[in-house]
Amino acid sequence: MWEKNESRWLRKTADFNFLDVLVYLNRNPKEVLHQVDLENRCVTKAVSIDGKNIIIRISNQDDYLSLEFLSGDVDADTKIKVGCYVDEWFDLNRDLEPFYQLASKDHLISEVVSSYKGLRIIGVEDLFEALCWAIMGQQISLHVAYSLKQKLVTTFGESVNFKNKTYWLFPTPEKIESISLEDLREISFTQRKAEYVLGVAKLMKAGSLSREQFEGHSLEQMEKELTAIRGIGKWSANYVIMRCFRHPDAFPLADVGLHNALKKLLNRDEKPGMQEIELLAENWTGWRAYATFYLWRTLQT
Repeated sequence: MWEKNESRWLRKTADFNFLDVLVYLNRNPKEVLHQVDLENRCVTKAVSIDGKNIIIRISNQDDYLSLEFLSGDVDADTKIKVGCYVDEWFDLNRDLEPFYQLASKDHLISEVVSSYKGLRIIGVEDLFEALCWAIMGQQISLHVAYSLKQKLVTTFGESVNFKNKTYWLFPTPEKIESISLEDLREISFTQRKAEYVLGVAKLMKAGSLSREQFEGHSLEQMEKELTAIRGIGKWSANYVIMRCFRHPDAFPLADVGLHNALKKLLNRDEKPGMQEIELLAENWTGWRAYATFYLWRTLQT
């Protein structure tokens, strides 16, 4: 629960590893949707709430998370909604004790989970952003995917300026639906990825695809519905289910980062095969998304 404290809001946080969250958020220099300051242990970001573009800064003070509103028209109702956004972004309302207990019994990830205890899956609350990010990341390196996202956001997204810094917002489906395939090709999208992103934008603008329609659905149902969308395969679907719908057992089996992390952890020259990964992941059932996220963390020094 967020509580007002002078010019900021504070939230008591138990079992929350904010430093490792910042390390994850700072994993690529081409990230444009937030700005991390590791020295001062804070992250600054523009968010859009009920059509209002607001700049927020989140930091950690002892056992409290601090939320500051740096710019924008922020009334009491909006502040409550921003607090809920931050809760969702950092998955703050999830009890991780069952995950810790499961991990402690698995020889492969027990030490990893112990090392990063309190790390939580960082969400992508907006379904359109999550789907676009999944599409952009298909069959290319993470760095190239970030470069593609940077071009998309800075070309078609809105921005908010504060103290000589620019804070970007992800483009809306309406904005992307209004541009052409050639517009996306000009910023390095392949033909197929441009078609997929435009297709998703059209579905969302038409109202036939929304975050709300997945509420209460099982993991299997969500995967089936998402893979029915052109350009969304099993990896993309599970990535979205993990990052947007926050299902703790989503499992992007084909994820290259997961494979590299397991190769490193197993101390091998070659990555494990899909069948072996599925067998290893049986011990993580119920929490495969969290196991994957912690394994990703091992790839950052």
